[in-house]
Amino acid sequence: QVQLVEFGGGLVQPGGSLLLSCAASGFTLEYDAIGWFRQASGKEREGVSCIRSSDGATYYSDSVKGRFTISRDNVKNTVYLHMISLKPDDTAVYYCAARKGPTYGSTWYRSSIYGYWGQGTQVTVSS
Repeated sequence: QVQLVEFGGGLVQPGGSLLLSCAASGFTLEYDAIGWFRQASGKEREGVSCIRSSDGATYYSDSVKGRFTISRDNVKNTVYLHMISLKPDDTAVYYCAARKGPTYGSTWYRSSIYGYWGQGTQVTVSS
């Protein structure tokens, strides 16, 4: 059974940093992409970042570009999201999701193309 589990959320002050982890298990075939999404209270889920397995290509939303970095450890089957210079607007539940299939710059941010989701981890940026 495919499982994705996120770790690392918490409360951080504005300007601070957090490292989120997404541990994947149960994949019989390697996934093609892992995405990070977030959903703030009362808002729609939005794509934050994505990393493609075939070539390590990475994608970021404009709102986090330059502040968030996505990376992966293939041995540990874990994808990370390193977040710096956090702002109150970054407050949300963060989810990781896995996709089996082609992933492009024009599609990575669409939640509907991901078939597997973690349970989410809360990130709160507040003083």
